[in-house]
Amino acid sequence: MTDDFTERKARASGWFRRLRDDIVTAFEGLEDSHADGPFADLPPGRFDVTPTVRSADDGSDAGGGLMSVMRGGRVFEKVGVNVSTVYGTLGSAAQKSMAARGVPGIESDPRFWASGISLVAHMRNPHVPAVHMNTRMFWTPNAWWFGGGSDLNPCLEYDADTAHFHATQKAHLDPHGADLYPALKAWADEYFYIPHRKRARGVGGVFMDDRNTGDWETDFALTQDIGRAFLPAYVPLVETRRTQAFTEADKDAQLVHRGLYAEYNLVYDRGTKFGLATGHDPDAVLMSLPPLAKWA
Repeated sequence: MTDDFTERKARASGWFRRLRDDIVTAFEGLEDSHADGPFADLPPGRFDVTPTVRSADDGSDAGGGLMSVMRGGRVFEKVGVNVSTVYGTLGSAAQKSMAARGVPGIESDPRFWASGISLVAHMRNPHVPAVHMNTRMFWTPNAWWFGGGSDLNPCLEYDADTAHFHATQKAHLDPHGADLYPALKAWADEYFYIPHRKRARGVGGVFMDDRNTGDWETDFALTQDIGRAFLPAYVPLVETRRTQAFTEADKDAQLVHRGLYAEYNLVYDRGTKFGLATGHDPDAVLMSLPPLAKWA
């Protein structure tokens, strides 16, 4: 499988990088176009781009990527768009976790390769929803799969925003099968549920993991369409809400909701756990955390 997947790995990692570039350009464009509203006196935000490095236990190169973070913009209070390609040997804890998920042969041959893009945006205006998006490919000598999705996390909910976000996801998924959107929506509802709060993190989206139908091209095409859906699903919501007036109570609700987001990511999120367990740059792994939050 190793030789057969060399070209496919390159295609997947190249796609994630191009998607990252498109999103960074679009988000900086939103900053440039926001010349009115509550934060118009601020300069437009720009991404600070930092290379990330993952080192193996023996100090050898184990891949890396780019951490792109914008702080203090007109529209985005903090947004991270990270892309990485890492490889090496999984530690014993990660091996056991993968084996428990049904990954074949992982304990006998724990070599791995993983590439993906991860995005989390926390917004200035509490009327603009926070958002998360991730797509990824994972490979071992005995298995491969895709995963990811996107979900909307408003502190002040608008039915029209939720409907648009979900309708855009559905439109991009329907060409892959009419049953796919309902299945991935239900998966997102389950995955982003916070048991100790007995509530969802947000208003959902789509999510998949361990996607391997046996047809790599088909699964890669689906993963790309999940990524392509993100900007048309989210940018119109930002443009609609970014200049809306808000109160101190609205801002307080935003900070409390950010606390909920932080709880989920630190306690339950599988990607956070994997990144920290495999030695990736902790700043890149934890870029999903909000800049400010509060608990009641």
